[in-house]
Amino acid sequence: MSSDHFHNLDWLFLLWGLPLLGLLFAYAGHRRRQTLERFAATAILPRLRVTADPARRRWQAFWILFGLAAIIVALTRPAWNLRAETVQRRGRDVVFVLDVSRSMLAEDLSPNRLERAKLAIRDCIDTFAGDRVGLVAFAGTAVVKCPLTLDYGFFRLALDQIAPDSVPRGGTLIGDAIRCALDEVFDDTNRAYRDLILITDGGDHESLPVEAARRAGEEQVRILAIGLGDEDNQRPIPITDPATGRQTFIEHRGERVALNLDADLLRRIAAATPGGKYLNVATGNIDLDLVYADLVASADKRDFEARTVQRYEEKFQIFLALALLVLALEFHLGERRRPLPEAAP
Repeated sequence: MSSDHFHNLDWLFLLWGLPLLGLLFAYAGHRRRQTLERFAATAILPRLRVTADPARRRWQAFWILFGLAAIIVALTRPAWNLRAETVQRRGRDVVFVLDVSRSMLAEDLSPNRLERAKLAIRDCIDTFAGDRVGLVAFAGTAVVKCPLTLDYGFFRLALDQIAPDSVPRGGTLIGDAIRCALDEVFDDTNRAYRDLILITDGGDHESLPVEAARRAGEEQVRILAIGLGDEDNQRPIPITDPATGRQTFIEHRGERVALNLDADLLRRIAAATPGGKYLNVATGNIDLDLVYADLVASADKRDFEARTVQRYEEKFQIFLALALLVLALEFHLGERRRPLPEAAP
């Protein structure tokens, strides 16, 4: 195995520009000589008191090119001294259970409840810091969209694809979603250090959600319930015709369907688990990243398996310091001749 390594070799393509820059310096020197020759006859040029030193200019151009080359090498992040390090990871298992039923399309939060929930979850990604995360989408049934993983890029991709048609059946069965997370996402390798973050408007169609939450509590899973929507006023559910783009509202037996946030149900779900909390966002701002940092990232964590990784020591600082030194030398060197001593009278 090579003892040298470059993290960003693509930057080396910039080295092709240095010969072109060198030719540009040479052309500029040639043009200066031509201008001077047009100004005075060749025979008297040596007698003119010319202060610019061509040799200094050549050295100046050399040091500029050398400094730029050192900067380019630094950008590749060179490294050597390969070493084995043992990394001990600590974290929690966190499953986001997201309601994607049509009631989440209500626009009492902009642009609607579902999109605002997705934006809030995205804000959490930078605070995960070693936690395994999963994603369950639910409406009339529950579907695992992302198993527990440390691949936050895959989690983000799964979240971006969430839509009302992510679940084949309509309705809102919160209890089934909680049971899905317990049975299909969480594992039994360690029964503590587990959180379920439920994001919904609280409507439920007889799926016994409080009983499901009690089971979660018995399995030491904490539920953080986040309620979205207007608790006091019912809101209609908009739908958009994909062919015409025309927006209408869901109706049942000729009457427009309107729903409000069932906050009382979510309070009972959270209270059924040890340490569970209900966060009433309603129609306000969702600072889910702050909630996550306060309630999850700061909570007790378990030690996961230790891994041995091979790492190089990055040495880009050497080349960056060399570039700064060379460019400072070039600036100090200048291109003017040193003044000749005055002749004695």
